[in-house]
Amino acid sequence: MLHPNDFSYGLLTPALGYVMSCLGAFIGLRCTTRARAHSGTARARWLALAAVSIGVTGIWVMHFIAMLGYTIPGETIRYNVPVTVLSMLLAVIVVGVGLFIVGFGGDSYRPLLLGGVIAGLGVAIMHYMGMAAMRMPAAMTYRLPVVAASVVIAIVAATAALWAALRLRGVASTLGAALIMGVAVSGMHYTGMAAMSIHAARAGTGMLMGGATAQGFLLPLIIGISVLSFAMSATIALSPSEAEIRSDAELMERIGQARAARQ
Repeated sequence: MLHPNDFSYGLLTPALGYVMSCLGAFIGLRCTTRARAHSGTARARWLALAAVSIGVTGIWVMHFIAMLGYTIPGETIRYNVPVTVLSMLLAVIVVGVGLFIVGFGGDSYRPLLLGGVIAGLGVAIMHYMGMAAMRMPAAMTYRLPVVAASVVIAIVAATAALWAALRLRGVASTLGAALIMGVAVSGMHYTGMAAMSIHAARAGTGMLMGGATAQGFLLPLIIGISVLSFAMSATIALSPSEAEIRSDAELMERIGQARAARQ
């Protein structure tokens, strides 16, 4: 059995991963609250942007920042590029399904619980597909009870974050929900890593090699997405809040009624 190190750079990668997870969740949850002030296609656009923010920055970037600190002594870890990209797309799609259920499902607890379960599963799916993208001369096994615990952590925390974002108002409440979502993603990740064991592969039993190194493929991509995410956070922060959107809509309605009355 091999003994990998999850913290090759100390607390740098887990701390940075958590910050990026919270940033992606914050952007996504702010988009979700704004979506509730709209209807139809406008609401769908905000929810789609929320899914991209949470799926890409909040989940995918966090996972692979953490994986930058994951090393196996004497071994080089590579990543299958198509599988790695597919893990990102699946995170966006699955989280998007959960957000659309919540966004269009009304104020009852049923859509909230269903959306939270699906969003939590999106976190888990991304993690384990991201792990499946690894290429190294070793065999990987999982302890199923710990895997189940990691999925439960993701579902519970994701549901709590959605509840806070939808039931509370203001930047402070969204920030608190984002911190909870960051716990969901980071807690699920490291619990999932604890469930995994790496064994020296016998001839013909190891993972297929090939793919790109983390430094050559993941690091530039992560940096680019992170810069874009910080720019998006500034844009979202400057955009009208839910209350301002509703106020403007009411004002336009009154203006329309006044014009109609004059005619």
